[in-house]
Amino acid sequence: MGNVMLIPARRQVGSNARKQEEEKPKLRVAAYCRVSTDSDEQATSYEAQVEHYTEYIQKNPDWEFAGIYADDGISGTNTKKREEFNRMIDDCKAGNIDMIITKSISRFARNTLDCLKYIRQLKDMNIPVLFEKESINTMDAKGEVLITIMASLVQQESQSLSQNVKLGLQYRYQQGKVQINHNRFLGYTKDADGNLVIDPEQAETVKRIYREYLEGLSMDKIAAGLERDGILTGAGGKKWHTSTINKILRNEKYIGDALLQKTYTTDFLNKTRVKNNGLVPQYYVEGDHEAIIPKDIYLQVQEELVRRRVVKTSANGKKRSYSCNHCFSQIVICGECGEMFRRLHWNNRGVKSIVWRCISRLESTGLECHARTINELVLQDAVVKAINQMLGDKSNYQAQLQLNIAAVIRASQATAIDSIDEKLMALQQELIQKANSKEAYDEIADEIFRLRELRQKTTVDTAARDAQIKRINDLQDYISQQTAPLTEFDEALVRRWIKQITIWDDRITVELKSGVSMDVDA
Repeated sequence: MGNVMLIPARRQVGSNARKQEEEKPKLRVAAYCRVSTDSDEQATSYEAQVEHYTEYIQKNPDWEFAGIYADDGISGTNTKKREEFNRMIDDCKAGNIDMIITKSISRFARNTLDCLKYIRQLKDMNIPVLFEKESINTMDAKGEVLITIMASLVQQESQSLSQNVKLGLQYRYQQGKVQINHNRFLGYTKDADGNLVIDPEQAETVKRIYREYLEGLSMDKIAAGLERDGILTGAGGKKWHTSTINKILRNEKYIGDALLQKTYTTDFLNKTRVKNNGLVPQYYVEGDHEAIIPKDIYLQVQEELVRRRVVKTSANGKKRSYSCNHCFSQIVICGECGEMFRRLHWNNRGVKSIVWRCISRLESTGLECHARTINELVLQDAVVKAINQMLGDKSNYQAQLQLNIAAVIRASQATAIDSIDEKLMALQQELIQKANSKEAYDEIADEIFRLRELRQKTTVDTAARDAQIKRINDLQDYISQQTAPLTEFDEALVRRWIKQITIWDDRITVELKSGVSMDVDA
């Protein structure tokens, strides 16, 4: 090994020393600030942080102010929605920042993995992070060890806070306190006291959606009609989606009720929310606010939603989905095989016409059928004849309708909803007592579920009964008010009154939704 000679550094004096100090570049220092809520108190904290670090950086003669990156009202458990934080990291990668100052580890990140990930990224770029509260510089030898410990404590604190929030929500749910974001909620707004109140103009849109759906229109057609008329969505958009229509038709809030905890958070770090399929309790609050849609109409819509999933299943197992392209769609039935008729554009030796033909004669259904093909004009004429037949014998049909009302009442369930509610309230009180004392409550919970299902079924049955009685009464009023026979076909009349048209070899049977049927020659 050769001799090693130390060559000491030269002490710079005079003008040379001043020149080197002048040439030494200043550190470009940025500050990161974050507050986690939008409250007035937190907003003040946010403004104070920005002011503090602006002044703090500008006072240091060796530092150059590189800006303030501030996320306002954003959670620190992940970085996905922290736009300013991500912009700061991008500026570091671009070489625009030499050092970052932040108040504490909790301001930087509440997720241990995220915290260490970004600190290491910055360290690789030779960019230190100075945590003011903890007095930690990430470039120090012990910096990462201390940060790992402190970040873990911060994450634990965040988890504890998340659990406290959940418990607070559970308590609010148990008290029946409903919080609804009205900003995108079509039909409602809030008054000065924060109470949910009806927006008259938007409420008419909601009523229109429910009415048109019960009249037979599909969600696509309802959406298209709203767009055509220039009606805006709850979010103020011009585009209507079928998913939006579907949510409106299924939302119990339009009858003044509220189902709480439809979804829940599974991961406090990623804020992952999933549909509640019974893993956590739900709370149903009745009469929370003023209703836009009557309960019987709402329940009719729920029945119709179920009915339209599968209108009919063929003998070969093929399912026929709902269609509303024509007023006769899916209500014209074959008397021979029971399949539906389909609308066709017919060209017979140069003569064009529109006809209806049994599906069993058009595709393989597992059924052999010889049903006739029927012209659409013949179908229309049969409907006019059937209605006129009823109008020509008003007294007999009026008497039949009265008998139908009596039959509907007799067939309805006698179970009183009030008695079910009393049992449910008693069981719920018992459930809460056992849960608080950590006793087993499985049997009580099962009975509550059974009674809730019974209540729902009873409610639906009652609504169906009331709807049927209303249809019969409406038809009675129509018969009474109609003074002259029909002279032409009316599509709206078909959608309103007719349930089914059955095609036979020698006749056509027209069955009304009120339970009355007529045979006509055709």
